[in-house]
Amino acid sequence: MFRQMQCFIAVVKNHSYTQAAIDCHLSQSSLSQRIKELQASLGVTLIKRKGRSFELTAAGDYFYQHSQAILEQVDQLTTETQAIDTDTAGAYTLKLGYLRKFGSQEFLQAVAEFSRQFPQVKVQIHSDSYAELFTQVREGHIDLNFSDQRYELSPAFENEFLTAADYMVVVAPTAFPTHQSVIDTTALKDLPCLLIVGTDEYASEQSYYRDVLGIQSPFQIAASFGAAQMLAATGQGYIVVNSLTAQQINPKTNRVIKLVDHGRDLTQHYYAYWKKDNSGYYIETFAQILKDQFK
Repeated sequence: MFRQMQCFIAVVKNHSYTQAAIDCHLSQSSLSQRIKELQASLGVTLIKRKGRSFELTAAGDYFYQHSQAILEQVDQLTTETQAIDTDTAGAYTLKLGYLRKFGSQEFLQAVAEFSRQFPQVKVQIHSDSYAELFTQVREGHIDLNFSDQRYELSPAFENEFLTAADYMVVVAPTAFPTHQSVIDTTALKDLPCLLIVGTDEYASEQSYYRDVLGIQSPFQIAASFGAAQMLAATGQGYIVVNSLTAQQINPKTNRVIKLVDHGRDLTQHYYAYWKKDNSGYYIETFAQILKDQFK
């Protein structure tokens, strides 16, 4: 039917059987026969003769609009299938990026599972800041980025939702009443918020914490996550984490409390991002494997 669809589309686009036959490298009688066979297989009339011209029926117009999309998908499928064959024969490298402070077990498990399924594919992993990861994806240095959502989702990217997690804070065990399970940003305004970032990320992280999360505390940079936990354990500040990363906290030395802003729940959403014009079999397969890890 694909060949018949191609002929039908050529007739409608050219509004001429003669030119369509030339484009399809067929005789006019062969082209007409293909259109008749298509209408017979569908059981509907697509084209009505009108003197020396013709017009589409309602069914014909519908079929014309949708058959073009189907043929485009077939072309893409053919291209990607051929690319996979080429990649398999050669050395294909899948380049992945993940948020530096969220090296989750799920991501590592997805990499391991992908490598098990596709041992012929080399995997390169790069961890970095939020802004740098998106720069790397846009410039083609990374195929897929695993990161949280901070701004509106871009239509230039495929944005595959993975999971959501409540924001939490890590504080000293005795910093707040033991029965308190939720804390508001307003109650933390006099306690330093500890940022585990490089100097290049400080401004953007501070802006995100203030503008999106509503945190009004003074900020202090910690050299590492371990150093930040020690400062928090001694009451010298607090760390913002979420219900997933909070699993790394030792409950004997630090306490984790749910964070809200003026009573508003704060949730962190994680996505797999990749450019639409760089979509392909291996990228989409890895995204699905990663998504499965969060089920």
